[in-house]
Amino acid sequence: MPEALRARIAAVSAHLPSRYRTLDEIRVKITETGGYAPPPGLLEDLTGVRGVHVHEDGENASDLAVAAARSALGEAGLKIGDVGLLLFASTSQDLVEPATAHLVATKLGASCPVFDVKNACNSFLNAMEVAASFIETGRYRTVLIACGEPSTLATRWHAPDREDLLRALPGYTASDAGAAMVLTAGPAGEDDPGILALRFVSNSAAWEACTVAGGGSMHHLSVHDDHTTLRLNGDLRQGALDVLPRILDTAGEELEAARAGAFAFIAFHQIAMPQYREVIESFSLPEDRCMPAVAEHGNCAAASLPLQLVKAREADRIESGDLVAMIGLASGFSFGLALVRW
Repeated sequence: MPEALRARIAAVSAHLPSRYRTLDEIRVKITETGGYAPPPGLLEDLTGVRGVHVHEDGENASDLAVAAARSALGEAGLKIGDVGLLLFASTSQDLVEPATAHLVATKLGASCPVFDVKNACNSFLNAMEVAASFIETGRYRTVLIACGEPSTLATRWHAPDREDLLRALPGYTASDAGAAMVLTAGPAGEDDPGILALRFVSNSAAWEACTVAGGGSMHHLSVHDDHTTLRLNGDLRQGALDVLPRILDTAGEELEAARAGAFAFIAFHQIAMPQYREVIESFSLPEDRCMPAVAEHGNCAAASLPLQLVKAREADRIESGDLVAMIGLASGFSFGLALVRW
């Protein structure tokens, strides 16, 4: 009988560009466009975010992903030739075609199969599901997930009035980052490390609530500001509330374990501090097991979850053998949960 396999995290890394833009600097830049001028402190009060990381001029999503991937491969003690499959998992992309995974692979010198996994801010978590499925069936033994998010490109700088500013608010906490994870095959014994469970739920009827419309078939050649920037078109929170009963049905047992303190650390996608507190309250999560990374680093989109893992590990909040939960929340609307033994 074939050996039961489990995908284990051999390495996880994050890359944060050195440029940093405070929300007050963002306020000044908005004011300089001649539209609505937000008063000092308003953006900070609304979001609870201090600032965001900004990629270098000419730096693309693939470059951010490559920087993180090289770090992860080094941590895992592997070379790019050891990788059986490379997945690029981000909200961002270098081009509509080909898949950005090809650009990442070229820059890394990879010759393995590659493809993109794209599902807004849940992209990384969905890539973990794809990788784990391949590893568990024995198709690949080593999978590299790479993520690059130049999210500040979706920031809207000209807001004609306060209403438009509020619709564009998620873009002011959008932050740039790269992230990567190396998953390898290991034994699937009761106490062995690796991905223990994955759960996903969607409420696709809420897809219009938060969009970046430019680049797709709806607005193929549009230069309209609204189509190339992050925009709230409805109540994204309501999309989450509508699907909450299904989340509890699908992942209720795992969430109850999180509430009971069974997990050493709980990472969840963060867009601003009010949303951070609301997620803790909605799922009754123990706050001492969570980390408000968004306050310092902004909304790093699909890189948000691996960034929190890296920060928690650096702070000695995750050790070998610990149980870790990763909760993904994304426009669309999508919910995802990964349970991992470190």
